[in-house]
Amino acid sequence: MSLLTLKAVNDTTYVLSGELNRYSVPSVKLPKVPTQSTLTLDLSEVAKVDTAGLAWLIYNFSQLQRNNISLKLVHLPEQLKKLMQLGHVENLFE
Repeated sequence: MSLLTLKAVNDTTYVLSGELNRYSVPSVKLPKVPTQSTLTLDLSEVAKVDTAGLAWLIYNFSQLQRNNISLKLVHLPEQLKKLMQLGHVENLFE
């Protein structure tokens, strides 16, 4: 099993650490942030990503958007960038 942790930097910025994959994503829930704000996820400490990790990001993007919250991803690993290009979703998180 892969471990994925979410650490708070401040009220709206968090760092994901570990592997973002089908084994780890069910255990991580994004925190509640105020409506009309932007939740920033720093992915600089993500070691591996698979398609389930990308699907988890897309799902959370849509859920946050329903609540008028933006999701901003920073420091994306190359593996995630490639998956986003293959899925034609690279512009979704800008």
